[in-house]
Amino acid sequence: MDIIAAISTGPALSAIGIVRVSGEGCFALCDRVFHPLSGRPFSAARPREMVLGRLLDREGASIDSCLAVRFPGPGSYTGEDCAEFHCHGSPVVLGEALAALFAAGARQAGRGEFTKRAFLNGRMDLTQAEAVIDLIESETAQAARNAVEQLGGALGRKLRTVYDALLNIASQFYAVVDYPDEDIPDLGREEILAALTRSETALTALLATASRGQVLRRGVPTAILGKPNAGKSSLLNALVGYDRAIVTDVAGTTRDTVEEKATAGGVLLRLIDTAGIRDASDPVERLGVERARLAAAEAELALLVLDGARPLTEEDREVIRIARAVPRVIAVQNKADLPRQWDPATLEAELGTVLSLSAREGQGLEALEAAIARLFPEDGTPRGEILTNARQAESLSRALASLRGARAALEDGLTPDAVLSDVERAMNALGEVTGQTLREDLTARIFERFCVGK
Repeated sequence: MDIIAAISTGPALSAIGIVRVSGEGCFALCDRVFHPLSGRPFSAARPREMVLGRLLDREGASIDSCLAVRFPGPGSYTGEDCAEFHCHGSPVVLGEALAALFAAGARQAGRGEFTKRAFLNGRMDLTQAEAVIDLIESETAQAARNAVEQLGGALGRKLRTVYDALLNIASQFYAVVDYPDEDIPDLGREEILAALTRSETALTALLATASRGQVLRRGVPTAILGKPNAGKSSLLNALVGYDRAIVTDVAGTTRDTVEEKATAGGVLLRLIDTAGIRDASDPVERLGVERARLAAAEAELALLVLDGARPLTEEDREVIRIARAVPRVIAVQNKADLPRQWDPATLEAELGTVLSLSAREGQGLEALEAAIARLFPEDGTPRGEILTNARQAESLSRALASLRGARAALEDGLTPDAVLSDVERAMNALGEVTGQTLREDLTARIFERFCVGK
């Protein structure tokens, strides 16, 4: 393979920036651009030991004083010879370092090409490779913990157990058919049925985690509902930690949905601040109210904001009706810093506990976060075994359908080849998840999700 190089750290100014190189012959290439202060060639340096030296451009002028480290294959990240240059984090310095490597014979790495090489060289299966990008994109501690366990092979091990059980069925069948003169014991019906049932149970349990995985990965669609001036935008700003939405005393300031992500109670929320729901004569505000209703219809959680400093009105009742149609609702009596005009106990029969808070002053947010955490608790699934990837879930759904078909064929007394056909379909679908039976075009699409340098 070609020698590839890329900047592996972000484009912002930082103390340290890393340039990564990989490919057969990369150590000799690095000798042309990096001179250790010890005088000993970099290619002869001890593996995984930082070396201080000067990084040079194509004319031999110094670019930076930096540290370099080499990782001989096959025990490297990519499975081939790799090197890293740990430079001062100026984008100019990193760009010059990359240009020097290109001049020496390397080429620009594509998106995810380092990890793709790790996959192709057998350093990781596809569940681990996809966990790399999931870990990079994690927005909560729970998502990061699940991704790092998948990177360690948790999901792959679970699937290999299922795959091996099916492989045992298929191989035994072919051995009996291909070598009839050998004394090879045939798998009994009950033994096959038990293996299929165990595999079906395992895949069913994995697929049951997919909804939880979407919460970890994408967040919970959350509509902030209320009448005009109830404090919806103030609550959005309080949850995201800065003034994302305009807040005024003028009713109808928010005329369209405003979307932002925030973590509350350890749960990632996709917050949608909606226009105040009321009968509006202004056509623009009326459109905003309609979008608020649509946002509520698509939400998994409603944060119902009621103005505690004013008596409840028919507009409040309409908002309550809309909010109650959302699968989960948390009601808050806002403006707790002002004299209260109604008792929250009057709504607890239809809404449950009504939290008291002041979004503008930040009072009571801890109780709100605790309530959110209770609605989306961790379900005890081992870390690394939560499906966060729609591609994986689709393949496992096909594998499960094939397993159910195999079990039905066995129970109906069909010939073994009919059972085997479904078993092999299930194995192919499982192989798509781990990378054992993956098309080249699908492989390319997967690694396009990655950033350059990873």
